Parts: sequence; structure tokens; C-alpha cells
Amino acid sequence: MPGPLDGIRVIELTSMITGPFAAMMLADQGAEVIKIETPGIGDIMRYLGSQRGGITSLFASCNRSKQSVVVNLKEPDGLELVKSLVKDADVFLQNFRHGVIDRLGLGADVLRKENPDLIYVSLNAFGESGPFVQRPAYDHILQGMIGAPYVQATGPGDKPEFMRQTWCDKSTALTAAQAITAALFARERGSGGEHIRISMLDASLSFLWPDGHVNTMLLEEDALKLPGIATTYQPTKTADGYVTIAAVTEQQMTSLLVAIGKEDMLVDPRFATNEARLQNLEAFRAALGADLPEWETDAIIEQLAQHDVPCGPILHPEEVPDHPQIIANQTLIESDHPAMGRIREPRPPARFEHTTAEIQRPAPTLGEHTDTVLQALGKSAEEIEKLRAAGAIG
Repeated sequence: MPGPLDGIRVIELTSMITGPFAAMMLADQGAEVIKIETPGIGDIMRYLGSQRGGITSLFASCNRSKQSVVVNLKEPDGLELVKSLVKDADVFLQNFRHGVIDRLGLGADVLRKENPDLIYVSLNAFGESGPFVQRPAYDHILQGMIGAPYVQATGPGDKPEFMRQTWCDKSTALTAAQAITAALFARERGSGGEHIRISMLDASLSFLWPDGHVNTMLLEEDALKLPGIATTYQPTKTADGYVTIAAVTEQQMTSLLVAIGKEDMLVDPRFATNEARLQNLEAFRAALGADLPEWETDAIIEQLAQHDVPCGPILHPEEVPDHPQIIANQTLIESDHPAMGRIREPRPPARFEHTTAEIQRPAPTLGEHTDTVLQALGKSAEEIEKLRAAGAIG
């Protein structure tokens, strides 16, 4: 059965992670996504990181299910091709710095004249005003500006630590994908086209806020301010590895202490309630003990599970695919990529009852679908060769 976004056409003029990941989610859900890339280079993520056959894992993980068309935006004929594609599109997605797309001649006002019902999406780092608006940025720049490294620090006064993966990019991509589907729904109800503006700064701060800024939120002087829940994110060493334990409710904490034989801590007033434990966190940790060296990983997980305490192993990335729960969920699937060979990747995480979200096609090689897409526009083989000879396409 077709995906929930079957019949939706997306023109993607983005690179790196945020825009491509957002568009890939739409493609997995059935949208036709045409990725516009520059001649010779294309999306720079094609070349960064582990790779085989000229395609990196990172690029493939953000660009499956799409078609790749190479267009030279510096050539007038190239710009006209993009405009022709947009005439029948539902969504146009771009992530240039503020103002660049307008100078190229593909701004929202221009393209929505071609297609008034177009959902036009502008992604950038810092928004459209302010002292940083023209500055370049990557994920860890945004992490720093929203205070995330201090949330990651192991304790008050400790050195800030980055989350060593591009979560600002990906949270912005999730925000963009949700906003696009909301705008498409609103259009179906008669609101017409829309210009959606999303900055990484806004999206990632919003994503971090609920648990990362619990004290920033409280403005009254008499507010009780306690350490955030991130302070409880600590690995526990076992005899043969690590586990993570999350006893959040009073019942879970009681069950944890009973399971590991430390019931005596329940009568200590410093640890008797969740509020008391947070106020005496260091003493609680010292009394609890950082590690469980007398337990093997599987044994302590089974012991805690019998007491209904949330817990799990801390797996090395190489161990993740073989975990029984990952296998039971069929979270990962394997396929043969024409350039990369045998690959493994997550299936689309949203599982629809009546429609299908699935990988439509492998991540494309640079310009793989240029001729096919232009032929669908009505261009003859001779016209396509003339455009290629003139440098308008790759």
C-alpha cells in the first residue's frame, strides 16, 4: 500500500544533515523527493566519514528514498529548470544562510508566484535577524549556544561536555518534517501555501528545554530549584560491562534498593524521598555505590527486572544489531546498495496501520536521476544533452 504522503512532491535544495534528514523522513513516508545537487561536488556529506563505493554511511543514512538531480544554479537555464520542477511541487526545502536563496533568484516570493500553493521551507542556523544571522554554524556551535554542554557535565562546576552526535541537526529535522506535514494538512483545509521558517537555534533549544532548562524556566525567587534529571544519567559498572538503571518513582527506588540489598538506605532521612535524594545527591551516590562489581551484566538486569526496576545494558555500537529486542522489533533491515554493497540501516520508525512507511530506494549516486526527472518535465534527449553541454546540468 502507498505511504501516507504518496502523491506529495518535495524539491530539496539542502545539504549536510538537517534538511536532508527532514526530506528523507518525508520520502520514507511516500513523498517523491527530488534532491537538487551542485555539479561535481553535490552534497558535501557524500565525502565525510566511513564509506564504500563513493558514498558515505552518513550521506546514505540521510538521503535514501530520494532522486538526485544535478543542476548548476549559476546558469540561467539551471534556475529555470528548478522553477519548472517547483511548478508541480508541494514542498520546496532549502537551508542556505539567510538571504542567499533570494540572491540566487529562488526566494519564497519568486517561487510562490510560480506555485501559490507551495509549502516553502527555510532552514538556517540562527534565524533571520540578530548579530549571528550571517555566521556559519554546525551542530556543536548550536549545542554550545543553548547550554547543552553544561547539561551534559557530570556535576556542578565540572567541565562542559558535548553530546558527541549531531542532535541539534536531527531535532531540527524532526521539527521541520512535522511542520511540513502540518502545513500540508492546513492546505488541504483551505489555508493555501505557507512559508515556514525554522532556525536550528530555536528548534534545538525548544527540544532541550523541558528537561535541560528546568531551572531556567522558574523566575520566581521562592522557586525550589533542584538538579536536573540529567544528573542521574550515570553508567553503572558491572563485572563484565555496564548497565543503566533508572529508578524514578518512589516504588522503583524502593525496589532497586531491595534488589541490590541496600534496604537500610530507605530509613535514612536524607534518602527517604525523591526530593531528599536530589538535595543530597552526592551523599546518596556515595551510599549507593557507583558500581556493582559483584554482578555480571545479564544477572543484575534479570534481578532488577524481577523487581520491576527500569534497567538495561549499555551496549557497544557493534553489539546493538544483535540485541534480542532490536531483533524482535525488526528495527534494522539489510539490503544491497548498488554502490555500497551490503548495508544495514534502521527502518522508518513510525509504523502505520493502513499505509506504509518504507525505504523507497537506496541513497542515490550524484545526479543518478537527472535525465529521468528532466524527461518527466518533457525534455527530449537532445534538449538534455544541450543543457549538459551548456553546463546547466551535470
